[in-house]
Amino acid sequence: MATAASFNQTSKTVCVMDASGRLGSSIVHRLLQRGYSVHAAVQNHGKLWQSFEGLSCNNKKLKVFHSDPFDYHSIMDALKGCCGLFYSFEPPSDQPTYDEFMADVEVRAAHNVLEACAQTNTIDKVVFTSSATTVLWNDSHRKAPDLDERNWSDLNFCRKFKLWQALSKTLAEKTAWALAMDRSINLVTVNGGLLMSPDLTITNPYLKGAAEMYEDGVFVTVDLRFIVDTHIHVFEDITSYGRYLCFNHVIKCNEDAVKLANTLLPPSESSLPQSLEDTRIHQQRISNKKLNKLMVDFDSKLRVD
Repeated sequence: MATAASFNQTSKTVCVMDASGRLGSSIVHRLLQRGYSVHAAVQNHGKLWQSFEGLSCNNKKLKVFHSDPFDYHSIMDALKGCCGLFYSFEPPSDQPTYDEFMADVEVRAAHNVLEACAQTNTIDKVVFTSSATTVLWNDSHRKAPDLDERNWSDLNFCRKFKLWQALSKTLAEKTAWALAMDRSINLVTVNGGLLMSPDLTITNPYLKGAAEMYEDGVFVTVDLRFIVDTHIHVFEDITSYGRYLCFNHVIKCNEDAVKLANTLLPPSESSLPQSLEDTRIHQQRISNKKLNKLMVDFDSKLRVD
């Protein structure tokens, strides 16, 4: 089995798009630590991109690009000379929340980015950030055994219950896979659970249907560092393929749920009753064995230069 240590190319320039968000900016910093040259493609709506402006003056391996996923030429500019792309979608500033119209926006963005990759002759691999919600929402799943990467959320089910984030992520990922297969793009997706980042709030669209996810044993979360390392490893490991469910915690008991609720709510509202009378532990019904097997040999301290 090939490991990260076997990954060796003389020129390692990669693009991170959108680097404006918490995940994208964190991937940029980790890539720089590992010795990569990075094109950080940011949208103007992000605040975190400002830190790259200072970094780019002091770090010759970082270039900052203002890139719009709906502007094909700006995408091509950011991808020029890169051997890989880490892509994650960040809602535009004029449409920050997920609704019934967001799916079309996210699908168009995914199509534009994958089409641009197909037009370059240097991109060897695309790591596409998706969501565990592309797996969870299907009425038939509630009677099925463990869910894994082979499962897909049902689009009509998502529309019926207004699960707009799940609908948008599912359509965008399916669009990416269709284009990748048609254009022979080496694509891998990371389907992350609820990202436990410092700016997480109760308004996060992933949380729509949280009670049902909890009861079904599929409410999964992921630490920022773990999902960043996952992105880098699936890029570096030549054996990686397909989809990878990415999480390192399952909310399956009342104590976990109360702890998460206290994290999500502002301090003034976080004094929830600490009732632990419900001692049930919901059986976990989702598996990330595929990712765990891949991550066994990951060396987080390895440098590629």
